[in-house]
Amino acid sequence: MASIIVYYSRRGENYVSGAIQNLAVGNTQAVAQRLAALTGAALFQLEPCQSYSDQYDLCIQQAQDDQRRDARPALKRLPESLADYDTIYLGYPNYWGTMPMCVFTFLEAFDFTGKTICPFCTHEGSGLGRSEGDIRRLCPGAKVARGLAIHGSTVCREERALEAWIKGGM
Repeated sequence: MASIIVYYSRRGENYVSGAIQNLAVGNTQAVAQRLAALTGAALFQLEPCQSYSDQYDLCIQQAQDDQRRDARPALKRLPESLADYDTIYLGYPNYWGTMPMCVFTFLEAFDFTGKTICPFCTHEGSGLGRSEGDIRRLCPGAKVARGLAIHGSTVCREERALEAWIKGGM
């Protein structure tokens, strides 16, 4: 069986090391691309039909509003099937202590029974938050591996941590 990396990432203004910076490539995308290079897994980017703002302050307000409403934002597309994959690497930034709500949309669209979900997130101090528990709740038939939390400000320097996680730290 094969692996796939499904991720949500946002470029534009991001909070990095205590300051707002404009990123051409989102931190989670940078990790997902490196993970693909290390594993050979296929990549699939989740894209909400209604994108979050490129402006950081507005983005976090929109994300919090989605969470308060328990929204399930529509996605532009989903993978046709996950039948050929036994391992799903799931990447996302930590938004308000968990995954962006569009990741919930993805998780509720498939039956993950018998699959292994390996969560990884980028953050600026809040780690994985409650996202691992949320994944377990949404995907009761899946094995949820130990997640990897990477500071967004250090994504380019986390090669060893990523390799260790892939090789068995999961």
